Amino acid sequence: MTMQRLDDLALLVGRLLVAALFLPSGVSKAMNIAGITGMLASKGVPFPAVMGILATAVELGGPVLLILGVLPRLTAFVVGGFTLVAALLAHNFWEVTDAAARAAQQIQFMKNLAIVGGLMFYFVSGPGRFSLGGGRR
Repeated sequence: MTMQRLDDLALLVGRLLVAALFLPSGVSKAMNIAGITGMLASKGVPFPAVMGILATAVELGGPVLLILGVLPRLTAFVVGGFTLVAALLAHNFWEVTDAAARAAQQIQFMKNLAIVGGLMFYFVSGPGRFSLGGGRR
């Protein structure tokens, strides 16, 4: 196997793994829009019903675009931005007083930052040859 094919295979596997993270959450949100709306309202997010629908759309559409390897820059930007906002809203460890809970939230926050970092690599590298997008930048 050539290095180019190996790189393309790694990009495909990476896209599938990132999609596997978001798709189940998107399906869960789609099955319980009221739940995501309530959570967003409790966090003080404006227009929680609209934001809940947008979050669901990102977590359903983003993985599909990742799997297909189309619109990589837009996908990386939108899914990465969503992940960063989710980290700031849901894993605000700096407000947690219990040490164990704070550590757990900090780990989740840092995990989300790592996902954003991976999506930045995707933004730069493109989807690879094994995609409908057809290649690199």
